Amino acid sequence: MIAIIDYDAGNIKSVEKALKYLGADAEVTSDPEKIRKAERVVLPGVGVFGDAMGNLERYGLVPVIKEIASSGTPFLAICVGLQLLFESSEESEGVPGLSIFGGKIKRIPASDNLKVPQIGWNSLHLENSSRLLKGIDEGSYVYFVHSFYLEASDTNIVTSSTEYGAHIHASVEKDNVFATQFHPEKSSDTGLHILENFMRI
Repeated sequence: MIAIIDYDAGNIKSVEKALKYLGADAEVTSDPEKIRKAERVVLPGVGVFGDAMGNLERYGLVPVIKEIASSGTPFLAICVGLQLLFESSEESEGVPGLSIFGGKIKRIPASDNLKVPQIGWNSLHLENSSRLLKGIDEGSYVYFVHSFYLEASDTNIVTSSTEYGAHIHASVEKDNVFATQFHPEKSSDTGLHILENFMRI
């Protein structure tokens, strides 16, 4: 079973729908025991960094997520889920993240030429080896919805990047933990391929 962590964030149902389309036994839950027993765990979400961290705290999910991240269970974080894995965000000053990885979440710089938030498709530059992105071609397009972006401290965990007013670390991976700033569940065949890869890990 794939546990999709429910912490009152947006876009959770679309992740469930995509996984079930691929034949996965997926369940949206905030029950720590179900999450611990799952074969795979997904932390999706659209929303504000500080609110998301507050909800994880309120549901008692912070220790569960840290436990899963160190347990070897395949764990995928999407969009705000990715951002929560890091130390802090300019969106919510003073609110600590999960600090599973080192790095900061920064605001996409304002520009006359670019709309913020970025809503739409952008191409990926592949970096380092990746089990999650296996079979994905250089320059593949995926779907983003964000105003903030990751700058990881350790570039060895970065598996793809993109350019949108800044050099954006678009996905990361280390051991059993995988994360994407883009939305694979909204990224057509490329995104479904990524989710299939996760289901096979």
